[in-house]
Amino acid sequence: MSDDAEQPDTRRMPTLDKTPDAADERNGPTPDPAATDRADDGRSGRFWSARRVPAAVVALVLLAAAGLLLYDVVAVRAHHPAMAWRRWLARELATLHLDNPWVLAAAALALVLGIWLIVLALTPGLRQVLPMRPTAPDLRAGLDRAAAALVLRDRAMEVAGVQSVRMKVGRRKAKAHAVSHFRELEEVRADLDIALGEGLRQLGLAHRIGLTLHVRRPKKG
Repeated sequence: MSDDAEQPDTRRMPTLDKTPDAADERNGPTPDPAATDRADDGRSGRFWSARRVPAAVVALVLLAAAGLLLYDVVAVRAHHPAMAWRRWLARELATLHLDNPWVLAAAALALVLGIWLIVLALTPGLRQVLPMRPTAPDLRAGLDRAAAALVLRDRAMEVAGVQSVRMKVGRRKAKAHAVSHFRELEEVRADLDIALGEGLRQLGLAHRIGLTLHVRRPKKG
């Protein structure tokens, strides 16, 4: 056996350095500041409602009307008399004038229904869902307004001197009606402004929501 085989291997083993890149990979991807700025500008749109009930009603009405008319046309083609309602409708349309109150009422009803359907088609709906800031390109999240009001109410109840809070969160503004049973009202209002302002920021909403505070003493009696 040679002398080289008996000598221990004194070569230095490679080491792994803890670089900032490796730490970032373990902690997950960092948020994109540009995406956060775009979300804070309020450019994230609302969620669109499926409008299932209006769509189902309109589809059923049109289907029933088309089916009844088609059945009557086929019956006439088969040398059967037309239905009484179609004969009556044809007679009335031939004799009524455009200034007749019934004609104007039917036209007004059709106009209102048409405007209602157009509004439903062009508006997003789901007013109870507040869009949240996107954290990924293909991910959208929303927060129910009642849940947001409950979170803010719990945050307000942690302020010293607050006895009860009635919280309401809208699309553009949050309103808090608080009752304070001790401490100066201005101090309670200042602490509520800080607590609820921080709570609104921590909700992660896409749109900035204003805050309105009303603090009063409890009613006597």
